[in-house]
Amino acid sequence: MVSHLFVSGELNGVTGLKPVENPPFEYRFKIQCTACREEHDKEISINLLEKHEIQGSRGEANFVFKCSFCGKQSNVEISLPKNYTGLTQDSKRAVILDIEARGVDLVEFIPVGNFECVSEHGTKFTEVDISEGEWYDYDDNAGAEVSITDLKWEIAKK
Repeated sequence: MVSHLFVSGELNGVTGLKPVENPPFEYRFKIQCTACREEHDKEISINLLEKHEIQGSRGEANFVFKCSFCGKQSNVEISLPKNYTGLTQDSKRAVILDIEARGVDLVEFIPVGNFECVSEHGTKFTEVDISEGEWYDYDDNAGAEVSITDLKWEIAKK
């Protein structure tokens, strides 16, 4: 079943919040096995370019996992959504990632790494750290403060 990683928040003076994909962004998650419901004790990291063979299959996935508790094989495939713009000032929430997980639930997204956004006056910010749920900076072109606050992440089907 396909689910999505959604983000919502308050953008002030900026738009287009999304992960920096060059080099590939490492999406970090907490996961839980769907067979035994055991939550994996370490966070996992998935990027769009890395591919791994699925054991007993001809397919590949961005992440392959074997539960240390019950031994069940699982895999996750991720992709960017169509018409990908990131979180804008006009949107209440935006899809950041499409996720197809088999045998494992992605329980929580951990926003670690560089994000990017653009100010209303065209200034690009490429080292946006939102790991604390907010970000503040100054746009020299506009002569004003810009910020991102009240960030919330959700993994859901719709």
